[in-house]
Amino acid sequence: MGLFNRNKKKPEIREDTTPDAQVVSNPLLRSLLGEDGVDRDTVMNIPAIAACINMIADTVSALKIKLYKRNGDRIEEVTDDPRTFLLNDDTGDTLDAVQFKKAMVVDMFLSRGGYTFVNWIGGQVRSIHYVEAERIGFRKNTDPIFKDYQLEVGGYTYEPWQFIKLLRNTRNGCYGKPITEESPELMDIIYSSQKYEKNLVKTGGNKKGFLKAKSRVAKEVIDMLKEAFRRLYANNTENVVVLNDGLEFQESSSTSVEMQLNENKETNNKDACKIFLIPPSIINGNSTAEDKKQYFQGCIMPILVRFSTAINRAMLREDEKTTMFFAFDDTDLTKGDIEKRFTAYKTALDSGFMQLDEVRKNEKLPAFGLDFIKLGLQDVIYYPKENKIYTPNTNKMSEMGAEAAVPEKDEVAPVQQQEGDDIGDEN
Repeated sequence: MGLFNRNKKKPEIREDTTPDAQVVSNPLLRSLLGEDGVDRDTVMNIPAIAACINMIADTVSALKIKLYKRNGDRIEEVTDDPRTFLLNDDTGDTLDAVQFKKAMVVDMFLSRGGYTFVNWIGGQVRSIHYVEAERIGFRKNTDPIFKDYQLEVGGYTYEPWQFIKLLRNTRNGCYGKPITEESPELMDIIYSSQKYEKNLVKTGGNKKGFLKAKSRVAKEVIDMLKEAFRRLYANNTENVVVLNDGLEFQESSSTSVEMQLNENKETNNKDACKIFLIPPSIINGNSTAEDKKQYFQGCIMPILVRFSTAINRAMLREDEKTTMFFAFDDTDLTKGDIEKRFTAYKTALDSGFMQLDEVRKNEKLPAFGLDFIKLGLQDVIYYPKENKIYTPNTNKMSEMGAEAAVPEKDEVAPVQQQEGDDIGDEN
């Protein structure tokens, strides 16, 4: 274990037989157990769900992950660590960094979670390898306090610290709950509505119903009518069924207009967006600045925090965890339009909150090499620890509460002259 020894006695790992431990993910096994509902492939056939998941995954996967180090009160970026190259460019696996991050987010929503093996060799991370959640098994202990578990992949047993685990709604740290289990009824309603609409399209919108006869109808006639209606619903080339005298067609279901499929579809799409905390306007393409802000703060930010926390736990050595941390660079997401952004920069520069090169770095522009902060001569600087005041305009340091000395006339700087004074007027 070496650097990764947690210095505690681990509880014995035994097979947990509680229902929570029996994670059923195989569709065939679920069908044998009588568990109906939608699965991963079915959910991704729902346009609104697929759009939400892909948008979130694409947003997260496009962001860079940076490594930072705390140096006293300062936080400095570490730019020469090879782990950031693995997380942002080449993972050393068949998936590149963007594909790895997207696969993790998609699995977080549709599977038990996203899992990536961290290949530690000699105290260094050499590569990271995404693993499909369906290929991972778990062996948990039964202690509700000192929880522990092991992961089984391909016949081998691994420890939890060897994996980056991106989980949602987890209660044990092993695996989370996918949206198909969290909101099964809503998923089933949306998918059933979609299937109903599909059947209407395939049958050309023809109505379902039954035939009413005034007298008993011979079996031969019934068979002929059944065949005629079968051809009618099979395709639109034969769209006429002849009913003899005494036969009447009675519809047994509402029409598409009565069912208000378009309105239902819109409502279902909004409900789907609620699962992911995404404003519907984001998916529809007519979002406002406030919608984008809500999308970032309510949907993306929690995932970034969850993801970076999982990376810190698996890719930092124990002696690094108190001083270093990984974090997503969300600068591009928080940028507003250019006018608001530049106005904010101007305020930061005028107040000394930022330097010019820091602004240019945020805008991905080359630095000027100007290492200074502008201070206005009109400002008075107070040092609370020393109880002193410095006035840049007169270059004077005085103690708070002390009687201020009146400067001589020739000591007054020209910038103190009132507006309208004539410097060249000797009178």
